[in-house]
Amino acid sequence: MGFLRIRTTVDERPGRLASLASALAARGGNILGLSVQSDADGTVDEFVADIPASPEAVREALEAAGGRRVQVVPATAHELTDEPTRALLLASRLRTTPWRLPELLAELLRADDARWVYGEPVSDLPDPTLLVVPVAQRRAVRLRRAGLPFTLTEAARAAGFARLAQPAPRSAAERPVKLADGAEVTVRPLTSIYREAVRDLHDRCSPEARRFRYFTSMPALPPRTFDRLCDRGRGFSLVAGHDGQVVAMANLMFTPDPGVAELALLVEDRWQGLGLGATLARMLVRQARDLGYAEVRATLLADNARMRGLLTTLGATLGHTEDPAIVEARLPVGALASA
Repeated sequence: MGFLRIRTTVDERPGRLASLASALAARGGNILGLSVQSDADGTVDEFVADIPASPEAVREALEAAGGRRVQVVPATAHELTDEPTRALLLASRLRTTPWRLPELLAELLRADDARWVYGEPVSDLPDPTLLVVPVAQRRAVRLRRAGLPFTLTEAARAAGFARLAQPAPRSAAERPVKLADGAEVTVRPLTSIYREAVRDLHDRCSPEARRFRYFTSMPALPPRTFDRLCDRGRGFSLVAGHDGQVVAMANLMFTPDPGVAELALLVEDRWQGLGLGATLARMLVRQARDLGYAEVRATLLADNARMRGLLTTLGATLGHTEDPAIVEARLPVGALASA
C-alpha cells in the first residue's frame, strides 16, 4: 500500500509500544516516524510507516495488539520531514506574516480547512475533527480535519503556535493581583526563601483546608516536600503574598504521563472566595502551556465543592476514580482562552 499514518490509543502498560511495533513488523511494516501524544482518555501513539498491508489489515493487527480506536489514513513522503524542524520553519514564516495564522496552523496540523471565526464561544472539542484555537477575546481560528481527530497534544501545539502572532506576554516573575474585595496580593514564584512563610501559612490554615489540599489535615509541610515543590526540574510553584505573609500557594507538578502536569492549591481560609485560587490556577495552566504540556490534571476530594467549581469554570471535566471519595479533573491547556 505504501506510506500510512497510523494512530491508536493505548493504556500505559510496560511493553505496549513494543507490542504495537511487533504487530506492524509482522505485516511487513517499516516504522519511519513515531510520536507519543496525550489525549482525553489515554496516550496516543502515532506512526508513519511504509507498509504493504491494507489499512484494514493494519487496523485489525493493532487492535489485536491492544490498540484502541485505531485510525489509518494515507500518508506521503513529505510527511517524513523532521517535525521539530518543520514547526520551526512554520514559526519563522508566522513571525514575518502573522495575518497568515489560519493557513500556517492548517499546515502545522495537516488540517483540511482553517479560517478565522469571530464572536463564537470556544468549546472543548465537542467534535473531535474540529479544533478552535483562541487567539484573542472573541476571535479564534477554527480548523477541521477529516480522518484523524485532533488530540489534546495537538490542541496545545496549536495554542502555542498562535501565541507567536500575539504581543509578547508580561514576565510572570512578579505580578500584583487585585481581588474581589479590593485587596491586593503579589504573586511570585516559590523559592526556598519562603520556607518559613509557607510553614506559617500551614499553621494558619484550618484542618479542613489542609485536608482538601493533602487529603489529610497535615499540620506541617515536611522539609523534603517543600524542597520538591521548589525544584524547577519537578514542577513550577507560585505563592501569593500580602502584608509580609504568604496567603496562598499553588503547585504545578510534572508527571511521568506524556504531556500531563498536575495542579494543586492551598489558600488560607480568610482569603478564599475572593478569586485568588482561580487566578493562581489560570497562571499555572498558562505556565503549563508555555512549558509544552497538553493537559493539566487535579485530584481532589469529592466534597471539595469550591475546588470542583473553580476547575469546572476553567473548563475542566470531572471524572470518578476507583475511590468514590476522590474525583479527577482534566483540563486541556489548549482550551484555555489566551485573551
